[in-house]
Formats: sequence, structure tokens, C-alpha cells
Amino acid sequence: MAAPPTSVREPGSTGLAVEVTYPLRALLCLLVGMAVMYVPTFTRLAETVWNTDEQGHGPLILAACAWLLWDMRASLFGAPSKPAPVAGGVLLTLAVAIYVVGRSQQVIELEAGSLLLTLTACMLLVVGVAGVRRAWFPLVFLFFMVPLPGVLVQAMTMPLKSAVSVVAEQLMYWAGYPIARTGVTLTVGQYQLLVADACSGLNSLFTLEALGFLYMRVMNYTSKARNVILGLAIIPISFISNVTRVIILILVTYHFGDEAGQGFMHGFAGMVLFGVALILTYGVDRLLAARFDKQGGARGKQ
Repeated sequence: MAAPPTSVREPGSTGLAVEVTYPLRALLCLLVGMAVMYVPTFTRLAETVWNTDEQGHGPLILAACAWLLWDMRASLFGAPSKPAPVAGGVLLTLAVAIYVVGRSQQVIELEAGSLLLTLTACMLLVVGVAGVRRAWFPLVFLFFMVPLPGVLVQAMTMPLKSAVSVVAEQLMYWAGYPIARTGVTLTVGQYQLLVADACSGLNSLFTLEALGFLYMRVMNYTSKARNVILGLAIIPISFISNVTRVIILILVTYHFGDEAGQGFMHGFAGMVLFGVALILTYGVDRLLAARFDKQGGARGKQ
């Protein structure tokens, strides 16, 4: 005989304990199947794109999604489940097909991206459409784990690097520094600095957008307009942060030499980038609070 689902009492959204029924066998089967499929994928990602400064945020996104799903387990399994086997089966078939193509053709974007569809399909099979609606944020947030396509990176990196170089040059010129620019190469005094791909802002924009979405989820603002404005504000914030990073490297190189600019300060400037971005994001959020908190756009109940 099949073992019955396990029922436990979990704290609900109101803080009171609710009866939660977990279909352990179904969950175990799905977790084992996903592990067989995606552990090799995660291993490959860890050896390639996750091992770079540009897209090293992937494991953090995956861990955040796992934490969010665990945190909402009571709401997912507390209500009576209505599995959608047809929709879940069709979506799972599509996800497996995409995974097979990505795995066989070594297209890591398809291989990793299929996880979004696989996880959604599994939730349809276990808890149904209502559960997927409740878990929409972790499912959407998982998109930031997927590596950026190389074609997109190449197409957007050069324009962004050029824009960062132009703005940094103008600001340093207005500040009285002897600086000139040729393409994305900046000459300050006797030193030349090449604005690298990491300073373009594309990957930091992707990472900062992910952090912004997580911040909005944690804050749980009830105003959609506030969330949209805050999400869009991260785009110029990312650009300003990257310009700040380049200016710091220019100043360090000009005053302390090329070795200082390429040594510890190069990595430290990357930390400054995210520090500036977080400060600006919080500042924009406080400005929005002055308007939206009085209009019912403050934090809601978790």
C-alpha cells in the first residue's frame, strides 16, 4: 500500500499554525529526477560561466530561489492541492525537449533555462495552477540564473563600454585632469587604461536587477507603480556605479601608478560599484516612500 501524505503543522502567514500536507513520494520522485537532470548542468556551470566575475551570481540566485520556495512551503501545501496533470505533462515534455537539445548541442543557455519550465511543470503536477500563481516570484527570479547569450553580450558590451568611457572622460576633464580618450582607451597623464568588458555594466546591470527584484520581494511593497519605478531606476543606477568604478581606477592610477590601479584597488573598485549601487537604490526607495507610503504603497503582509 502507498504511504499516505505526511501532515505537519507549520506557521501560516498570520503566525498561527496551519495543517500542511506534503505529498512526500511525489516530491521525492520529482526531486530525484531533477537532480539527475540538473546536477551535471550545475557542475558545468560551476566550471565555466559561474567561475567568472561577470556571471558568478548564478549560485546565489539559485540559493535565493530555494530559500524563497522553502519559506512559502506552508502557503503552497497548506491549501487543498488541485494537480494539473495535462498542463504539467505537456510543459514537462517541452522542458525535457529543450534540455535534451541544449545538453546534446552544448548550448548551456537552453540547458540551464529549461530548469524554469521543469520546475513550473513539477509544481503543476503536484499543487496545480494555484500553487504556481503563489510561487510566481521564485519562478521568475530563477531567470536571472540563466547565463546571458554570447550574442547579446557582444552586441551590447561595446556600446556600453563606449558610453562609460565618454562620461568618465568628460567628468575627469571637467575636474581638471589631463585626460584623453581613443575609443575605449583612456589616457591620463602618462598612463593608459583600457575600459574592459567587466566595466561595461551589462553583467552588473543583470546582477543588480536581480538584487533589486529580491529587495522588492523582501520589502513586499503593495504598489505596482513603486516596484516598476524602482526596477527601472536600477538601469541608470548601474550605469552611474560603473562610471564611478572607472573614475576610481583612473584616480588611483594617476596618483599612485599603474601597479596600484591594476592591483588590489582593481578588485576593491568592483566592491565599490555594488556599494554605490546599493546606496543609490536605497536612496531612490526612500524618495519613492515619500510619495507612495501615504497612498497605500507601503509594505504589505508577508
